Amino acid sequence: MNYWLMKSEPDVFSIEDLRKKGVSGWDGVRNYQARNNLRAMKKGDLALFYHSSTDPSAIVGTMEIAREAYPDPSQFDRKSEYFDPGSKPEAPRWLQVDVRFIGKFSRPMSIDEAKRHPPLGEMILLHNTRLSIQPVRPAEWAFIKKYCE
Repeated sequence: MNYWLMKSEPDVFSIEDLRKKGVSGWDGVRNYQARNNLRAMKKGDLALFYHSSTDPSAIVGTMEIAREAYPDPSQFDRKSEYFDPGSKPEAPRWLQVDVRFIGKFSRPMSIDEAKRHPPLGEMILLHNTRLSIQPVRPAEWAFIKKYCE
């Protein structure tokens, strides 16, 4: 099993939105490194839900990968903000996965808080704040779960 961190702006899609839906597609990823991380995800992998571009940005809960990567339909929708005229149905450029809500943390962990914990010192989140989909090491996952639940 692998662990991931996935970022979303809460005014676009929040942990509460996922809780209400139960399962949702994670669309709109338009970064090649993040897309490659989506491609590497396996059904049953676990992910941290991170609220970005808010004050404070924070890890707020957990979810499970419910469906492995498949073409993101928004890339073909001319009305979508995620439309990509260079992507073709026969050779899609962008992917999404489906995620299933697991739980919301009773105590979110802000990025500033994460920086204060030595077990998280090498976490990608602290060194590449722009990457929206990133792997998480098992020890980092365990520390965050214990701290936040």
